[in-house]
Amino acid sequence: MAEKTKILIVDDDNNIAELIALYLTKECYDTRIVGDGEEAVKQFAEYGPDLVLLDLMLPGIDGYEVCRQIRKTSDTPIIMLSAKGEIFDKVLGLELGADDYMMKPFDSKELVARVKAVLRRMRQDNPPSENLRDTPHPAEPQGEYVSYADLVINQTNYSVTYMGHKLEMPPKEFELLFYLASHPNQVFTREQLLDRIWGYEYVGDTRTVDVHIKRLREKLHDHEEWRLGTVWGIGYKFELKNQL
Repeated sequence: MAEKTKILIVDDDNNIAELIALYLTKECYDTRIVGDGEEAVKQFAEYGPDLVLLDLMLPGIDGYEVCRQIRKTSDTPIIMLSAKGEIFDKVLGLELGADDYMMKPFDSKELVARVKAVLRRMRQDNPPSENLRDTPHPAEPQGEYVSYADLVINQTNYSVTYMGHKLEMPPKEFELLFYLASHPNQVFTREQLLDRIWGYEYVGDTRTVDVHIKRLREKLHDHEEWRLGTVWGIGYKFELKNQL
């Protein structure tokens, strides 16, 4: 029997945590609940979850710090949770590496759908990246992908290979890169990218796009043949330098 997908629920409100666990258990997920930040970091290492549902306001260290500590060692998906009325900087959460966020109270069906979507995007058929780094000449990519000099972006398994090495990349970063690279030299406004990659609920928060472009540029330095270009006052494009 296949091992169940494990989800760590971090929330100091036990009633909410138990309710979330009930929703996810009905979907055949294995869950574990913790109620404070320090314990969340400890249980993350011991439990080895496939996804973390992380409340923002926690006793001890808050959700931001828990996210920061997890991201030092892991790219496990993190969905941040925040109650309406709490101070919640979505951009800060994204900069720290959160993959998605939800505002409380939320519909149970939406929660399950978000969890499934994030997990689906993170599934990869390739071997672990450590093994790929030892392979000097990667095999011809399979599935749906776009490729440029020293860069392969594979949508089938959500992998990015740059200079022969696999890059770890959260789902939204990957989707933004793939979308831009699939339309070389085409300029997209921030609003268009928000609508295409994040959906209607993110419209208006254009800083989200800027944050993800910044993170992509930190991983993908300008190449002699291509780059992630900024069109000032408009938006961004995947620029092929020899086609300008």
